[in-house]
Amino acid sequence: MSRVGHRRRQRRVSSSSAPATPASWPATASSSALTCTASTTSAADASPLTAVQAVPESGIVASRRLTDRVLDLDTLEVLARVGDTGSISRAAIELGITQQAVSARIRAVEQRLGIRLVERTAAGSALTDAGSRLRELAAPVLSASQRLEAELPALGGALRPLVVAASQTIAEALLPGWIQALRADSPDVDVRIVAGNSRETADLVRSGRAAIGFIETPDLPGDLLTRQIGADELVLVVAPDHPWAGRSVDAIMLAHTPLLVREVGSGTRSTLESQLGASGLSPVEPAAVLATSGVVRASAIAGVAPAVVSARLVGDDLDAGRLERVAVDGLDLSRPLTAIWATEPLGTAAQKLLGVARATDERHDPRT
Repeated sequence: MSRVGHRRRQRRVSSSSAPATPASWPATASSSALTCTASTTSAADASPLTAVQAVPESGIVASRRLTDRVLDLDTLEVLARVGDTGSISRAAIELGITQQAVSARIRAVEQRLGIRLVERTAAGSALTDAGSRLRELAAPVLSASQRLEAELPALGGALRPLVVAASQTIAEALLPGWIQALRADSPDVDVRIVAGNSRETADLVRSGRAAIGFIETPDLPGDLLTRQIGADELVLVVAPDHPWAGRSVDAIMLAHTPLLVREVGSGTRSTLESQLGASGLSPVEPAAVLATSGVVRASAIAGVAPAVVSARLVGDDLDAGRLERVAVDGLDLSRPLTAIWATEPLGTAAQKLLGVARATDERHDPRT
């Protein structure tokens, strides 16, 4: 018997002593013994989250609370991701939770429904026929939920912050100006910025932890919506006393020289490796792998090693003579700047930021 904040007492009404069945009751209900409840409080005091149901004589009084629901949106999303990826571990990575959490959710709903939804296969995991049918039924629910979340910031102002993920070059060189322009148009928008590399940015958007992201890699994520907002130019820079200062090098010399680089997943590193690879070259081991573009820049100024960085980040250093640009013959080091997001429609604040980014970068002439 459900507890709803006050005690209820039961009474059994047999078919011989039952009152006349209201027209709204199912016709079959009057032919069997029913268990129902009578509250010691008035109807006005009853909990609105509890609906008391008539059940067979052998059963227990059933009540429906919001917390009793078999399925929730998170569980539906888990099943959908397992179906999409064919793997519990990959689904966990995409959702940003542990593999154990995914398995626990699946087991819990299977136990409550009494059916198998996921089965092991030689390649990983797959939905059963029942799981596939449930996923099919859940698709419009998940789509509606995503649309609702995208529009929440526009309901009576910003109800939650606009989380923006960006790779470090964009976060350092461009995003502050974009945010300033956005706030000039929409001063009530609360913006949170998460900076990382291009791979991390895509993961944040994919998992729903960021509404929109900005990356600067030629390797675009195929599972996300993308729009190019501009272009960027990478430049090879050295300290003024470096032997390369005042001269040019070719792609072979660049590939054979240890450089200051970012970690794997960085758009800057991906662009350089991609362009060298297109020329049939692979870079040697780096002089140092550094966590941020700022540290790469500072290390290049200190003369640790040459570096390939965005022209946007070192313009002042080139003008002041702290760094020297070295031309690279036969190597195109341009790259796209791209906005990424997971679902349509893009929220109002994110749409405005995207418009600001496109308009701003169209006016920027990268240093060449």
